[in-house]
Amino acid sequence: MHQRIDELDFLKGIFIILMITFHLVYIGDSYPYAKRIVYTFHMPGFLIISGYLMNITKPCKDLIKTMLGYAIPYVVMESGYIVMAAVLPIREHIDVLTFGGFIDRLLLHPIGPYWYLQTLITCGVSYILVFHFVPMKTNSRIILLGIIFHVLSDMLGISSFACSLYFLAGVLLRQSGISFTDVFQQSPMAIIAFVLLAMHPQNLLMDKSGGVLMVYLVIVGFLFVHSHAGQKANSILTFLGKNTMPLFLFSPIFTFLCKPLVPILLFDPTGLLFLSVSLLICITGSLFVEWTMIRIGLSQYFYYQ
Repeated sequence: MHQRIDELDFLKGIFIILMITFHLVYIGDSYPYAKRIVYTFHMPGFLIISGYLMNITKPCKDLIKTMLGYAIPYVVMESGYIVMAAVLPIREHIDVLTFGGFIDRLLLHPIGPYWYLQTLITCGVSYILVFHFVPMKTNSRIILLGIIFHVLSDMLGISSFACSLYFLAGVLLRQSGISFTDVFQQSPMAIIAFVLLAMHPQNLLMDKSGGVLMVYLVIVGFLFVHSHAGQKANSILTFLGKNTMPLFLFSPIFTFLCKPLVPILLFDPTGLLFLSVSLLICITGSLFVEWTMIRIGLSQYFYYQ
């Protein structure tokens, strides 16, 4: 088992909270510009970290198990989401669900939040195949990997090329041998620069130069926060960062269940009370599901850890 890096768990903890926050429809609708800002960097940040942490030096047997650890929960949760989209009146409602449409959404065009796992599986499998079976120098392998991502995205329509490139950036950093925190050196100036960029809507696209710079700056800025936050805050966020998989998988269930709270808490026009209560429900609920699966022995079949 690789040694955990507190800074990366801290970042993942912040990113997962932001993901849950803006998966709450009421909050996203109440703060649309803030949602655009967060959507510019939070999943790219996850993908950079995922590319950096994926250890392809392990034996193939262990790598297959790692990929199953993404694929099994993805198939289960995305399948459930697709079926629910055909039944419930959600924004991504499917009027008529056919078998072909189900397979298309499951394998090629996922709906809902689980697209991240599909991208991670696609990038991860490509990464493993290239670095285990292609006899080239490292830089040539990285270039080949970029070409494969382009083919998968632009020619086959599997995953986003921009998202794949963020994963590739993490791979490049890992293969360079330079530590994550040496490239993303914490700085308070990054916070100021990020705010200035975020004031201009044209920067709020992850595939544009302004968006790429915002991703870098937000990581550098949050690492500055990590170095100055108190021990209690760091402990909570690193704990959440260590449990991003169950939070990612199960929180959509609870964000949906939190919708009835909106009219009850409308006396707070800011929506912050609704956000606080909903975050508590989503986080504790997701961790409880994880705990329950472990206790009943279901986790050995559902490889979410």
